[in-house]
Parts: sequence; structure tokens; C-alpha cells
Amino acid sequence: MQFKHPELLYALFLLLIPIIVHLFQLRRFQKVDFTNVAFLKKVTIQTRKSSELKKWLTLLARLAAMAFLIFAFTQPFTASKTALNTNKETVLYIDNSFSMQAKGDQGPLLQRAIQDLFDSTTGTEKVSWFNNDTAYKNSSPQDFKNDILKIAYSQKQLSPAQVVLKANQLFSKDIDASKRLIMLSDFQQTKAFPEVPNGLTIDVVKLLPTSISNFAIDTVYIATKNSNTIQLKVKVSSYGKSNQSTPISLYNGNSLIAKTEVDFTENQENTVTFDIENNGGFKGRLELTDPNLSFDNALFFSINPAQKLKVLSINEKNADFLRRLFDQPEFDYSQQSFQNLDYSEIPSQNFVILNELKEVPPSLLTALKSFSDNGGSLLIIPSLDASVSSYNNLLTVFQLGNFSEFNKQEKQITQIVFDHPLYRDVFEKRVVNFQYPKVNSYFNIASSATSTLKFEDGMPFLIQKSNIYLFSAPINSENSNFQNSPLIVPTLYNMAQQSIKLSKLYYTIGKQNNYSVPVALIQDEILTLRDSLLSFIPIQQVKANQVNIRTNDDPSLAGTFNIEKDKEFIELVSYNYSRNESLLQYANPRNWQGVEVFNSVNDLFNSIAEENAVHSFWKLFAMLAFLFLIFEMLLLKFYKS
Repeated sequence: MQFKHPELLYALFLLLIPIIVHLFQLRRFQKVDFTNVAFLKKVTIQTRKSSELKKWLTLLARLAAMAFLIFAFTQPFTASKTALNTNKETVLYIDNSFSMQAKGDQGPLLQRAIQDLFDSTTGTEKVSWFNNDTAYKNSSPQDFKNDILKIAYSQKQLSPAQVVLKANQLFSKDIDASKRLIMLSDFQQTKAFPEVPNGLTIDVVKLLPTSISNFAIDTVYIATKNSNTIQLKVKVSSYGKSNQSTPISLYNGNSLIAKTEVDFTENQENTVTFDIENNGGFKGRLELTDPNLSFDNALFFSINPAQKLKVLSINEKNADFLRRLFDQPEFDYSQQSFQNLDYSEIPSQNFVILNELKEVPPSLLTALKSFSDNGGSLLIIPSLDASVSSYNNLLTVFQLGNFSEFNKQEKQITQIVFDHPLYRDVFEKRVVNFQYPKVNSYFNIASSATSTLKFEDGMPFLIQKSNIYLFSAPINSENSNFQNSPLIVPTLYNMAQQSIKLSKLYYTIGKQNNYSVPVALIQDEILTLRDSLLSFIPIQQVKANQVNIRTNDDPSLAGTFNIEKDKEFIELVSYNYSRNESLLQYANPRNWQGVEVFNSVNDLFNSIAEENAVHSFWKLFAMLAFLFLIFEMLLLKFYKS
């Protein structure tokens, strides 16, 4: 027990006054002579004993009344250390990730939690709180209520460690403050729980859905493609205990193209096939019906009309193999003799091939460096008669190393770096009994660039650094059979295709996405991404004949966007939410050591109110003082001594 005014306890010394008064008899008995003294002596003894008892009872009643009255004025109370600490700080975390769309006993988890918070918020104390997107420090109760009603679902998801770290940014630096973190979450896909920092109290409200089931569109990809038809494959999954079927629809813009049903009675994963016409752009949207989680019920994708890649070969040797390879509808191929080269054609290309030039003059080197700096890709095929000094100047400029010597020795090209982007999707499996090509002579090269093809002794045959590729040997038919090898098609084809990062069917919001738009911009022109609801300007880097775009958290909403230059349509690009939260797996915060777990917001606030309660006893002591005063009055009036 503690006292609000402990200094008043000194008044207990006043209890000495009635004790002194009762101990010193101020009235003396008067003797009266009488004849029959024996009987009177007996009466006197009895009277004195009765008076003595009444005296002591009266003394105790007065002492108790005065003591309880003094205790009442000191205002005694009991409370926990947390309640006594007037410097208390509370930070609230509200998980608004997509998994909080799941239905609980009283509706969606997030909406129910927000309503309980709204109803439980009273008083005038300011609130610091945050969700997966934004943070608010020292909000007034009214602002807090208004803001939580505006919380929208987010594709972001914070781990417990990230929540603790972010909460620390909202707490003050006062080490004496009592700090409490309140977390409202379903703990879906939660990583390992961190240790609770010293001086921090963590209270958790574990929100659980009533049904753990979900249908989700995982991905879509092009299976086959010809001049007339594109075949789309759509992967759809069922998570949880659901073994039902659901319809799935394909739209082009707002037009329904096809509809089918996905049956999950036997398999939890199914693939649906749609055939669409290959007649230009396609603004695709896939939709299914699922009442539990809605964020993964739609998937947006876009197919843009094919853009021809410009390929230029500068030749001093026969280039028929290049013409056969790039004389395809997706390429705009041209070739020029080195002796009659038009330098003005280089900047407008996407991919330039130096086909066995004997030397690279400074003028061409300058043009190629400018071309590369503006995003163009370059392939260097050396000549048997190459000027080593001239080539080393070229390699030095592009940081590819240098040629040391020319070796006339047959070698097989036996090592393929299957994980390199040139070959990542080429082989269904890693081939070990491949019919390897060979060379009759080659240059030794010292380089730190990435090797994509290697000789049998591990020396590089093809290296790559950024957007520059280099063969260490001529690949003409006299020196090598590489032109007849199955490797030449994916090697050179993918070099050209990767010279510009064309848009994929869709990108994932929250990841770093890079792609190029084949458009030339002049000074002060920019590209904008726009749909019917929002528009934003992405990070972009302007090159000679393309614009490189990088996005991460933008856009905030899934959909298909127009890429525009001054409101002029260029092409389509689609974004979707990550499917990480489609799988409804939950962690148990009761395994988080040092954390208090509650089943509802109301349980949490009741516990906090009890913990912060101050129990006062001054009324009890005042009542006891009053009772002893009444006891004294009754004693004096009715007790006959």
C-alpha cells in the first residue's frame, strides 16, 4: 500500500493525547463514612472494575477513529509499477496486408479490428501508430479514429522484426519511459520471432480467420506462338481444404473472350489453356470468383505488337550466316562493308556486330563507345588477321581485358554456363553428351568479364560484360564449325533479343522491375504510366533509341497501364500484386517468448485498463473512522459503569 500524502502520517503522534488523558486520572474519589462498610466495599470494587473496562474501550475507540481519519487524509492506494509510471508510451501496429481480407467471426479481420479500435479509443492521450505503408506520431484520438477508418489493404508485409524496428523509431529516447508495443496481426507467413528488447512490453492480438481456404491465379505465360495464334497457360491453385471448382474468365479490355471452369476435386493445382488471336496488342485480364481473399482473384497482363529490333553487322568477312539468322520478322537486319561504313546508321541500332574486322580505327571506336553508352549492345568477332594492338585498344575501352597471343591449336567448346541469361531458358535439362563445336585457332584473353562459353580447359570462348560480348576466336567456317552448331542460334538470337529489355506479360509490385521502351525522346520529354485511376512518372533513363524504366513500389494498384509520351500512347505494361500471401499459413505468437497474447482487441484493452488501474482506500478508512466514532457514542450512552 502507498500514500498520496505520506507526510500526514506524522499526525499519528496526536494519538498520544487521548492516551495521556486516560492514563492520568484527573478526578479523585471522595471518601464518605458509612456504618455498613462491608457491603459498600464490594459495590465499590465492582464499580471500579466496570468503569476501568469502559475507560479502555472508549480509549481504543477514540484511537481507532483518529487513526483511521488520519489514514483517510493520507489517501492510501495500491497500483502496479506500470500504473505508477506517469511517463508511459504506447505504439500501435495495425497489419493491413492482403491476408487480413480473410473472414473472421464478425467479418474481415482488418475491418473488425479497426471497428474495435474505434470503439475502444477514449480519453485525450495522443497515439503513435503505423501500418505496412504509413506511420503517424502523436495523433490526437479524433485524428486516430478518422485515419484508421481510411486504412486500405496493402501488398506490403512486415515481419515481426521489422515491426519492432519501425516501432522503435516512434518511441522517444527516454530510457525511463514505460514503452509498450501493441500488434494487431494474423501473423501470416511470419518469419522467426525476434528477441524482445529490454524495456519494451509487447502485447499481441492474434486475429484468426474462420476458414483457411483460398483460390488464386498464380501466373500466366505464353506456351506457344505462331503468326495466327497465341496459346496462354494459366496456373490456378487452391489453398486450404477446399475441393470445389470455380469459374475463370479471360477479358481483352472490357470484352469477355473466354470462360471455363477449374476443378479442384482431385488436384490443388491446375493449368488452364486459352487460345487468342495473334493480331496485335492484347490488354488481358483473368478473373475468378473467391469470397475469402480477393487480391489474387484477378491477374492483369498485356501483349504489345512486336517491335522489330534493329541489327547491323559491319563486315570484313562473309556474313551469310548472320543474314540467315536475323532475316526474321522480329528483326530489322542490315549489313555494311567496313570500307563503306555509314557511321550515321550506328546510333539508331539496337545490336551491332563487328564481323571479323582486321582493325578498329579510332573513329569507329568512338562511335561504338557512344552507341554502347546509350544502351546499345555490341558483339565483337575477331579476325584471324586482327591487329592485336588495335583490338586491345577496343577491349580496354570496354573493360574486357586484352588479347595476349594467338594460338593455332584445336580446342573444343565444352562448357556451357546454363545459368547465364543467354541460355537460362534454352535447354530443358543440362546436356552432358552434347556434340560440342570446336575452333582451330584462338586468342588467349585475360579478362574479369563473365564467361558464357568455355573451352575444354576452362579458358573463355565467349565473354560478356554489361551489353558487350566478345568471342576469343573467329567463327568463320575455315576456323570453326560453330556456325553449324545448335549453339549459334540461341547465342546470337538472345544477344539481339536482350539488347533491349522488352516488356514482359506483367511485373510484380514491390519488386524492382526493369524494362526498356523502344522510343526516342528529345530534351525535356518524359514517359508517364497512366490508367483510369492514377498516373505516375517512373524512374527513367533516356538513351538514343530507347528509354530504360525502373519501378519498385509504384504503381500502388494492380492493373494495365498505358505508357505515354505527352499523352501519346506508346505501349502497354501490366502490374500485379505478389502472390506470397495466397498461401494461408500462420505463425503462433504464443511461441514468442516474453510476449502477452490476446484473442481480441477488447480483451487487450480490458487487460491494459486493469494493469493501469489505481485502487484508492481513503473512503474505506473514512468509513471506519466514522464507525468507531459511532461505537464510542453508543459505548458512552448505553454502557453502564
